[in-house]
Amino acid sequence: MRRMATGVLAGGVVAAAAASAYFTMGRKPCLTWGATSEDVDRSMPGDDLLDRPDLVSTRAITIEAPPSSIWPWLVQMGSGKGGVYTYDWIENVFGLHMHSVDEILPQFQNRKIGDVEQLGKNGPRLRVDILDPERAIVLHSEDGNWVWAFGLYPRSPRCTRLVSRNRIATQSAGWLQRAFWVLIMEPGSLIMERKMLLGIRSRAEHLFGELGGEDAHGPAGLTVANGSDGPLPREESTKSKKL
Repeated sequence: MRRMATGVLAGGVVAAAAASAYFTMGRKPCLTWGATSEDVDRSMPGDDLLDRPDLVSTRAITIEAPPSSIWPWLVQMGSGKGGVYTYDWIENVFGLHMHSVDEILPQFQNRKIGDVEQLGKNGPRLRVDILDPERAIVLHSEDGNWVWAFGLYPRSPRCTRLVSRNRIATQSAGWLQRAFWVLIMEPGSLIMERKMLLGIRSRAEHLFGELGGEDAHGPAGLTVANGSDGPLPREESTKSKKL
């Protein structure tokens, strides 16, 4: 019993030390991966949809492509659509039916304000509240507690910053749920979102290269069906463009 008690105490000390280290040194880098101070401080579409979030993460990547090569990958994201370009096997453990594709799917390029995306059978329902082609798409959970915004910020004709911001309210959660979210879900979200941003970058840069370094609206480009690091694409394709 004494050994067991000693082991439990030692485990508690280690856990407390790890939590303290995360709060003091690891949390800010986790919530701002790839983001510059400009990315973190900028006002983004959707910020006003949740005034007092308990959690804000702003993660970003630079893509060597214009918004027209990034936008198609953003609008087709979702369960049963283009996936979210991250670790599908992890998503599907939770029944989210994610299958990340390497091609533009024309049937999912006409996203509109008011469209609702269901994350799995029992997951949150996200509504498209803001849709500004090649600039921003903002999803808002129906319970009002989650706003997920993507913004495209060109640096040059061939380079774009893609910024992903999550604003989350947890007032209704108990202290144990909040601790689980901060200590487990936040680091887990970094793993998944980092992979997502890298996945979007590789696909957008590949598409831009396929177009010969031309804007997707150029002669050899795609026709769009409206609806720290790397630039983004601008619009959606009406035909499948295989990578």
